[in-house]
Amino acid sequence: MSPECRAKYRRLGLFALGGVLGFVVDFMALHGMLLAGAGYYRGRLASFLCAVLCTWMFNRRWTFRERKANKGLLNEALRYLVAMSAGGTLNLVCYATAIELWPLSRQWPIFAVAVGCIAGMTLNFVSSTLWVFRRKSGDGF
Repeated sequence: MSPECRAKYRRLGLFALGGVLGFVVDFMALHGMLLAGAGYYRGRLASFLCAVLCTWMFNRRWTFRERKANKGLLNEALRYLVAMSAGGTLNLVCYATAIELWPLSRQWPIFAVAVGCIAGMTLNFVSSTLWVFRRKSGDGF
């Protein structure tokens, strides 16, 4: 396997690991918000934002460390938030669908969170690779 191919698999693996970390943060924040009475949807919005912050910090430090943006930290964070919003929208739609159609997910919201996170991961990886942390040469993955 070529070094370039290994680097691509490494990046995908690290992105997935960051996603697992984000999933844990997401669910823990949702659980806290539900206990605080925020409800399924307001709680999920807050937990999603916590997960985005967590995954941005992880991906910046580990997954795309050689591709950090040169336009400033705040600019990169905002680009990441915008990029994750598309995946986040898909994530939230899948979460809401699971909550509404799958009674078990109301009892165990972790299942609905998992459905949403898995659905949004591919879109998030592509947007991170091609836009937020893209190489200057624009060679993609």
